[in-house]
Amino acid sequence: MSAPVVARIFTEYLAGRGMFSIAEGLTRDGIASPSAHDPERNRHRSGAAWSKSAVRVILSNPRYTGRQVWNKQRKDEVLIDVEDVALGHETKMRWNTPDKWVWSADQVHDALVDTETFEHAQQVLAAHGAGRATRERHRVRHQYALRGLLHCGCCTRRMQGQWNHDEAYYRCRYPQEYALAKTVEHPRNVYLAERDVLPALDDWLAQAFVPIRLAITVEQLFASQPERVADSDDGATAHTIADCDAKLARYREALEAGADPALVAAWTAEVQAHKAQALAARRTKHGQPRMTSDEIRALVDTLGNIGAMLANAHPEDKAEVYRQLGTTLTYEPNKRLVRAEAGIRPQPWGYGKCPRGDLNPHAQ
Repeated sequence: MSAPVVARIFTEYLAGRGMFSIAEGLTRDGIASPSAHDPERNRHRSGAAWSKSAVRVILSNPRYTGRQVWNKQRKDEVLIDVEDVALGHETKMRWNTPDKWVWSADQVHDALVDTETFEHAQQVLAAHGAGRATRERHRVRHQYALRGLLHCGCCTRRMQGQWNHDEAYYRCRYPQEYALAKTVEHPRNVYLAERDVLPALDDWLAQAFVPIRLAITVEQLFASQPERVADSDDGATAHTIADCDAKLARYREALEAGADPALVAAWTAEVQAHKAQALAARRTKHGQPRMTSDEIRALVDTLGNIGAMLANAHPEDKAEVYRQLGTTLTYEPNKRLVRAEAGIRPQPWGYGKCPRGDLNPHAQ
């Protein structure tokens, strides 16, 4: 981001303008947003306008002072499964509070804002909402069968789930999050009730399992399974797991012989982590055994009426079915129409790639 833009954002914010007002002004003046300035690193964003979050990120970035900053994050080792400690630990990145950041003594590049201005901005940010007498809010987890699958036809963003009157709805409030660019025509609020979509969607997906199309669907399901990998290095993985088991057995013997429990616990945690990594690598590489076409056909036959099964399924189960079928939905509010697409495609085993790419190097 260019120096005049950064200086303008800090100046206007400390003069009393809100982040959304700043975003509107930048968009109105034709200044490219960060996602438009670097589209290769922001392919998942439209870049049409500035957002409040983009302004906040700039206001919170200490490197605009010209100094290097370390220790903004830390690594915490947490149990993979508290119910099964044998799985070991995994590393989680956590944010440190600003008072634990480590600043370089000297400037390493030209400063876009001085340190006093930056610290003043952080004080204003930290004071947001201070002194308000608000009621304690109890967080309730609601189930949304179309979470992450429904997009707004006006701005292409994913619509957010919202619970109203004991029902699931999806909304898009683009004008409240982004400054409106001239090329974007968007209602103030776009709402869609889940009950208006699910029956038609379930009936449409069930058509893939009617007798006349069942053979094609079964072949597509068979082809979508991940390929099994050759067992070339299974010996090395098995050796690692066996070595970890042997060490754990020795540690138990040492503990029974009177060794320091704290020291044995540290050894055990380290070995359990190595074993968990080996087990996870083996599961990721090989995945689940591939089903044959006949097995898939037999499974479908046992389910009976697919449409009824979908209609009565739990929201989380329905969401997983929609995701596995590659379902995407786009709501056109002006036409009051939902466009649905689905395609069974080969999927790699394991987690998908983070859409933020190299902007989030710690994501798996």
